Amino acid sequence: MPWSNQGGGPWGSGPKGPWGSGPQSSGPSPPDLEELLRRSQDKIKNVLPGGNLGGRGLAVIGLAALAIWGLSGFYRVQPDELGVVLRFGQYVRDAGPGFNYRLPYPIESVLTPRVTRLNRIDVGMRIIEDPRRGATMRDVPEESLMLTGDENIVDVDFAVLWLIKPNGAGEYLFNIQNPEGTVKAVAESAMREIIGRSEIQPVLTGARQNIETAVHDLMQKTLDQYGAGILINQVQLQKVDPPAQVIDAFRDVQAARADLERAQNEAQTYANRVVPEARGRLAQIIQAAEAYREQTVAEARGQASRFVKIYEEYRRAPDVTRQRMYLETMERILGGTDKIIVDTGGPAGSPGILPVLPLNEMLRPRPPGQGGNQ
Repeated sequence: MPWSNQGGGPWGSGPKGPWGSGPQSSGPSPPDLEELLRRSQDKIKNVLPGGNLGGRGLAVIGLAALAIWGLSGFYRVQPDELGVVLRFGQYVRDAGPGFNYRLPYPIESVLTPRVTRLNRIDVGMRIIEDPRRGATMRDVPEESLMLTGDENIVDVDFAVLWLIKPNGAGEYLFNIQNPEGTVKAVAESAMREIIGRSEIQPVLTGARQNIETAVHDLMQKTLDQYGAGILINQVQLQKVDPPAQVIDAFRDVQAARADLERAQNEAQTYANRVVPEARGRLAQIIQAAEAYREQTVAEARGQASRFVKIYEEYRRAPDVTRQRMYLETMERILGGTDKIIVDTGGPAGSPGILPVLPLNEMLRPRPPGQGGNQ
């Protein structure tokens, strides 16, 4: 007796089943399996010659099914994909882009991960697409707030760009269960470790490049230890700020630090200008003093040598030397003055040859170039 949903099953207890209850749904009943098989057999008999299967018909059906099963092994790999062929669930080989063939299922199967697609994971923020307002960014404090090495809190938002390694598709598929979650967890852990070893001042100012490089290297090292088959392309810091509650105070501190640095730079510039000038003047004074010393010593030595020579001549001829010294002295004294020489010589009782002397004319200043002695 066939199983029919109309008769309540083999127990003949109606639609409620043998326990007096059953499904109370009022929807359509499931199809009769025997009726479906019977209709399929009728269709096959109509297709086959003679109206019955027989051995030849079964062979044709088997060959057709085998051909279809064999043709099901062809597959196509897109240009940005890599075919990973599995045999009974075990990795055996890779397949490049284009048409390829594998043994039909369930002997072999293929997975086609996108190995050239650059993936992006945001940590500390979420980008929300709104058709009316466009893309907006929402902060996630539980991911972005981190503690620095000097016990300050900093808000860090960053993005990680990653892709599958060229020869790491097998590791990517079988060594990690959730690739995106793994990359995100490793990125957050690496960033917290690097920030925890840094002070807040470099983090907020000029250490962004160093932080990105350190996080990139630490992430790649950790993922390689996991055998994840993932290549970290770049780490991008999007925002590095103090917490919103104290950001105004931090900005005031930064402004004060900037003023301090500006004042120090101005003072250093002034010192760089004044100190060389002072050193130049000092060197000039020292050189002038040394030159004066050399000149004075040389003059003193020359006068001493001259005195010694005069003294030697004086010992040999005192009268001549005395007369020569007198004449030289009078020459130095009277050499630059106006002089009037009166000749009082001549015969005894003679008044001289000039009875009248025009003294006023003689004492007038004369033009340069004329002699001053008469």
